[in-house]
Amino acid sequence: MDRASQVLAQGLPPDVPKTYTALAERGDVPLSTLHHRDQGRRSREELAQSQQYLTPEEEKAIVRFLLLMSNLRHSV
Repeated sequence: MDRASQVLAQGLPPDVPKTYTALAERGDVPLSTLHHRDQGRRSREELAQSQQYLTPEEEKAIVRFLLLMSNLRHSV
């Protein structure tokens, strides 16, 4: 979970007005980022992960296979 989503989930103490500005100051997160997360926009990291073709496990398996082929002196 990115920092902006964490700040939104934590909220504010009862004596502080519940505004994006107060949340941004408390969490040291840009105001626009807080607003975007609250409106449902995903972080760049989440967006990139959703667009990956291979899972991380599949990527690791391919790397292991290529290293094995290289160690066996096969062209890759």
